[in-house]
Order: sequence, then structure tokens, then C-alpha cells
Amino acid sequence: MLELNRDNFQKEVLDAKGYVLVDFWSPSCEPCKALMPHVKELEKLYGDRIKFTALDTSKARRLAIGQGVLGLPTISIYKDGEKIDAVVSDEANKESVEKMIKKYL
Repeated sequence: MLELNRDNFQKEVLDAKGYVLVDFWSPSCEPCKALMPHVKELEKLYGDRIKFTALDTSKARRLAIGQGVLGLPTISIYKDGEKIDAVVSDEANKESVEKMIKKYL
């Protein structure tokens, strides 16, 4: 999973062609840390069709807010630089993330 930051978010997500999944998380977010192994499993299944990335929002708070991330965990899918879908907070579990991914394959 590609680690995102303020410097590479534009290039890796907003300027990217095709689908990009962004896992917005924080080290202080226990649900985020619990979800991450499942997201990495999904990357093994779908990583050939969707680029999987992660952004530590504690290091890029303004960027996350600018992307409409107001709660964690947030898993968003972008297509050609536009956010097209997301699962947030209580909805963000392995099943809902996989269902969202499958919607766009």
C-alpha cells in the first residue's frame, strides 16, 4: 500500500488515471488500525485493478479536511482524480469496503 503525504497526494490520487482507493487513518484511531489488515487483504485481491493508498491524517489534517474527511476511518475511491464513493466511520468495515470496490470493477 502506497503511503501518501502532502507532497505526493496530488500526483498519486488527484492526477492519477483509473481507480485509486485511499485509506484515511490516524495512529490514534483504533477502528482505523483494526481495519487496515483487511484493507491490505483486499489489496492482494484487487490491487491489480485499483491502486491502494493510505494517508495518515494526523500528518496532513488540512489535506484530509479538504477532501471532505471529517470522521475516521474513511475509505474513499477516486476515479481519474475525482472522489466517487466512500465508506465512513461505523460503515467502514471489511464487507462494506469490498462491496464498494466491487461496484467499480
